[in-house]
Amino acid sequence: MKKLLKYLGLGLLSTVLSAAPSWGAERISLFYPPFGEFSLSTDALETFAKEGKITGELDIYAQRATPEQLAQLRELLQQRFSATPTLVSQFTYSPIGEQVVQRLGELLLTESRQNGFYAVRAALILAAADPKEGLTVVNIIRKFPSPTIKLNFSEGIKIVNNLSELLKDRDAVVAYLQQQAIAETSNANIDFSQKPDLRQPGKLQFQKLYFELNDAKRDRRLPLDVYIPKVTTQTPFPLIVISHGLASDRYALAYLAEHLVSYGFAVAVLEHPGSNAQRFQKYFAGLAGPPQPREFIDRPLDVKFVLDELQRLDTSNPQLRGKLNFQEVGAIGHSFGGYTVLTLAGAKLNFTQLRRDCYPNRSLNLSLLLQCQAAELSPTDYALQDPRIKAVMAINPINSSVLGENGISQIKVPAMIVTGSQDIFAPAIPEQIRPFTWLTEPNKYLVLIENATHFSALQESAPENNVLPVPTGLLGPDPAPVYSYLKALSVAFMETNLLNNAEYRSYLQPSYAQYINQAPLNITLLSNLSTEQLAQALKNGTNKK
Repeated sequence: MKKLLKYLGLGLLSTVLSAAPSWGAERISLFYPPFGEFSLSTDALETFAKEGKITGELDIYAQRATPEQLAQLRELLQQRFSATPTLVSQFTYSPIGEQVVQRLGELLLTESRQNGFYAVRAALILAAADPKEGLTVVNIIRKFPSPTIKLNFSEGIKIVNNLSELLKDRDAVVAYLQQQAIAETSNANIDFSQKPDLRQPGKLQFQKLYFELNDAKRDRRLPLDVYIPKVTTQTPFPLIVISHGLASDRYALAYLAEHLVSYGFAVAVLEHPGSNAQRFQKYFAGLAGPPQPREFIDRPLDVKFVLDELQRLDTSNPQLRGKLNFQEVGAIGHSFGGYTVLTLAGAKLNFTQLRRDCYPNRSLNLSLLLQCQAAELSPTDYALQDPRIKAVMAINPINSSVLGENGISQIKVPAMIVTGSQDIFAPAIPEQIRPFTWLTEPNKYLVLIENATHFSALQESAPENNVLPVPTGLLGPDPAPVYSYLKALSVAFMETNLLNNAEYRSYLQPSYAQYINQAPLNITLLSNLSTEQLAQALKNGTNKK
């Protein structure tokens, strides 16, 4: 009984509410044999949320919770999500949204113990349409069209246990990687204080040119910013292409573009019209359909088209003529953009892995909701690689199923993969750390940033472009240290692996990461991690459980 009450405590309650903020009407009820039925009134939750008072049945569970758990629960209950009813409706009626609501419905049953799919969707939309209370956990509970919600307790325990295992695995691997880096720095003797600080801007000024390219064959208009160093010499500049993530834009990594151009790189930052912020604005306003599976093909084709057009403009446009070196091209991408640059580097779509992981998709890896859309594509060998791309940097990429080991292992150019330990949208182990072990290219680097989230690398866009209502709690600590890490490492990586400038290689060592480290966003850099070492790290974590 004691173990049962522990699970019924606020640890379980806050975890499940975090994952599925859409419970009950007047009561939340669960049945756990042989102990019988337990319930909690919505009034008790609402009183706790608004006044901090523990009343009614909540007192039973609160006695088994820590003060920290109670504080986290109240913060969650008070959180108001900025989402219009149109946005919520569009999302919950989209293919990905329906998968999310269907999974929530398996956990949150109606009073007749049926899947709560329709009730959950209705509650989310009705709560978002409430001008007074808005989209809060308690209001979603109030809007649930059933007097009582029956919690599928066995499913809830399974989800909580799976989450617990994932978190323990993550912590064990993070600790192992940090230990490996410390061991490699023990003999380091480089005084980085005497070397140029790559976190600071270079010496060159730049101009930014805007183009709107039109790929008539695919009916895609591509906004493009091109950053060009201001120098008097006629030597063409090595070129870096930057690809943004889902529902983002060409401003999200603009700070990286400005930093790289100050060191003598030309930088082309494009927008992908099928999955950029503008497309999502139209989608959430009901003016366009959801992103299509074809976007997994169109994104790398966008980059190839941009390179083709820049080569044409390099001979015809006076502002670009002779300024771009297409023999030295690198690519940087974030999230969906990380996938994009990996395919350009040679990774192939893995339809066998997609079928295995997506039919059905029972994973808690949220990025699979997007990756599984690619399973709807015709299983063809798409020609996505671009031989002009000589080095890639993938930040928080999604790739575990859509590319898989067979896809990733075909990359034959230098690659840097950046991961954040607190990324819940593209989790570190399945999406970045394990795929890193699949790389067969010897010039590879893994950058782990402890406490960084999926959004830590992103510069805040203009308010009108922030289309996804991400709660502040998911943004993580002040991202300034992450910006400085990526500035320094992008310069060092591209100078070393794109331009073969040996003097920058010393920056690609664990000791340099240790030198620029800023808590709590602690950075670890490794160039070696085998599948056997990762397995050992996971085993060590299991033994400590």
